[in-house]
Amino acid sequence: MNALLKGIEEGSFIALARALTLVENDIAPSADILRMLNVKSAVPVIGITGPPGAGKSTLVNAITDQFVKLNKKIAILAVDPTSPFNFGSLLGDRIRMSQQFNNPNVYIRSVATRGTLGGISAKTIEMIDVMRSANFDMIFVETVGVGQSEIEIAGLADKTVVVLVPESGDEIQNIKSGIMEIAQGFVVNKADREGADTFTNNLKKLVSHQQIPVFKTVADKNEGINELCDWLMEPIKSDNTRKVSLLAEKAFKIIQHHRMRNVDKVKLHSEMAEALKRPDFNIYKFTDQWV
Repeated sequence: MNALLKGIEEGSFIALARALTLVENDIAPSADILRMLNVKSAVPVIGITGPPGAGKSTLVNAITDQFVKLNKKIAILAVDPTSPFNFGSLLGDRIRMSQQFNNPNVYIRSVATRGTLGGISAKTIEMIDVMRSANFDMIFVETVGVGQSEIEIAGLADKTVVVLVPESGDEIQNIKSGIMEIAQGFVVNKADREGADTFTNNLKKLVSHQQIPVFKTVADKNEGINELCDWLMEPIKSDNTRKVSLLAEKAFKIIQHHRMRNVDKVKLHSEMAEALKRPDFNIYKFTDQWV
């Protein structure tokens, strides 16, 4: 295990991949690895979230290209939703970032949400800490955006970017306060589409009192990426109150995970199928045996 930890700190992608696999699947000695990690808290974690179809993966790919040109070493954790029916995940982000696969300064890992609606599970948090113990300059976490639960990304990100598109239209009036509180920046991607300027201006007015920057990008044409990257490299303003809240949320998820680790979801699914055959089925009585 010491050799594995040393390999991670020295930048071995093979050692990093092995450690991430152990941690993600709760394979021994993953618990010991986590407790012995030398987590570099100074390495910024950037959360990228937003609705499906906003072009998050393409945007992350463009940002990565820019930072690699600056000799930065980048890690990307692409979080894909898990199907509630077959517990699988598409992991489609790999396709849009395929040009980065052979880049020695870029490490990409896809992970499923494991049923967590907001895209962040305890395993995601642990995997980020493993990445943070390696010698990366910046870590990006791209997660599915599903409304209010997007705020979960704030539990592990130093900066959170919410990606929107001009077609969001009237949805701008329905942006929840939780998202407004966690977003340090907004990106209007696909800004070459009709209505982009109006949408961007309305968004700027909405967040002006909070001094949240709004960027326009066309990620697949590499437009607006330089300005966004300049902002991403700006020092992160420390907020102890927010940091305590986020770390408490992170601790809660870790505790929740360990208390639920004996719950076999596949077995739960199987027993639910049998229980539903009974005419007197009651979900509250059913869950008594699992509590």
